[in-house]
Amino acid sequence: MNNDTIAGIATALSESGIGIIRVSGDDAIKIVNSIFVNKKGEHTLASFSSHTIHYGFIVFDGQEIDEVMVSVMKAPNSFTKEDVVEINCHGGVFVCKSVLEAVLSSGARLCEPGEFTKRAFLNGRIDLSKAEAVMDVISSSNNSSLNNSLKHLNGNLYKKIKDLRDRLIYEIAFIESALDDPEHISLEGYPQELLEKCIEMKEETDRLKESFKTGKILKDGIDTVILGKPNVGKSSLLNMLSGEDRAIVTDIAGTTRDTIEERVILGDVVLNLTDTAGIRESEDLVENIGVNKAKDCAKKAELVLLIIDSTTEITDEDKEIIELVKDKKLIVLINKIDMPGIIRSEDVEKYLSGDYDIVEISAKEGTGIRELSQKIYNRFLSGSFKSDEEIVITNLRQAEELKTASDSLNNVTNSINMDLPEDFYSIDLMNAYAALGRIIGEDVDDDLVNEIFSKFCMGK
Repeated sequence: MNNDTIAGIATALSESGIGIIRVSGDDAIKIVNSIFVNKKGEHTLASFSSHTIHYGFIVFDGQEIDEVMVSVMKAPNSFTKEDVVEINCHGGVFVCKSVLEAVLSSGARLCEPGEFTKRAFLNGRIDLSKAEAVMDVISSSNNSSLNNSLKHLNGNLYKKIKDLRDRLIYEIAFIESALDDPEHISLEGYPQELLEKCIEMKEETDRLKESFKTGKILKDGIDTVILGKPNVGKSSLLNMLSGEDRAIVTDIAGTTRDTIEERVILGDVVLNLTDTAGIRESEDLVENIGVNKAKDCAKKAELVLLIIDSTTEITDEDKEIIELVKDKKLIVLINKIDMPGIIRSEDVEKYLSGDYDIVEISAKEGTGIRELSQKIYNRFLSGSFKSDEEIVITNLRQAEELKTASDSLNNVTNSINMDLPEDFYSIDLMNAYAALGRIIGEDVDDDLVNEIFSKFCMGK
């Protein structure tokens, strides 16, 4: 790891009240001290105690750049376990860049994406699961996602993984000791005892691994397509859920020719919404391309919102679309209930089969949206959180390592059932131990570390 001093803008580059330039490394205090002066024009930063904040000015090449507050956090009691200085300046884009340029010109290097958090990991301040949780906290889009990320940041996953590894290493050590000293350590009856322990650890590992299905939804959202024949209110629904006019709404059929994508928060879930062209037979070449894209989107979607117009009878086009999505997770929205209606839920149910719900809505008035939100939550997240201590995996890398650990534990149980020698057990137990270790950053290579932190934002 480089021991040079790094600097970066830790806040969003925009016109805002405050911008923060973060500096970390052996020379952080020295570098900032060279450009920071108090009201008397004195360079006094180096004399201040740790975890203090001071008023003054950034001055470079004889020119005052900004009036600032500067925080000093000395090693090892900082996020990176290095000397850290944070310059709180005014939040304009130009002034933040000017202060950063002064810091860089005074001896610091521009940080790489995620390098502050990477240093916290490499210096032993946090484990790898906590480091990845930092980015999850930043990217959280709803309460459930944020709360789960905070659990990881607080060490819930680390504690669970460490407990599993401690149990595994105990068994590995016992087997190796018994093989080295069979006169004093007996393995009689041990395989059956180990079998029960491995089954228990595999069940715990599998529960963590299976939680990734929920975790992916929390982190990435649900890929959802809005489907229906022309003029049933698809674009109105998209606009209402997104809170802006993302799609053109008219009484003219076939207005939407292409897909329109929008990420929206609906209650405790995030929907990656795709509005599509109305599905119907048409001689218009461009509209037909849009219809085919709508059908392709429906095949790939995790959830289909099928809109039916309550002011008209069920048509052959409606039936065709119902047939198209019969094997999908489906919520049928009977729209325009603010108008005199011809059909309701019971009129539609006779055409449906498989996994579906029905909600009566008015995309124009917003009626029924709360019920829709609850239906989606019940389908994808209900029962996922059994307690405040429940651990949900949101990271594919972690899920893959858990699968490796689970497979290795399964190999141990197979070896025991086949009466294989005890040294076979140690190999797979060690593989499980190593896989779990990679989740928290034990025995990971530099390339993996660099790849993980390269996905972080600058200044974090």
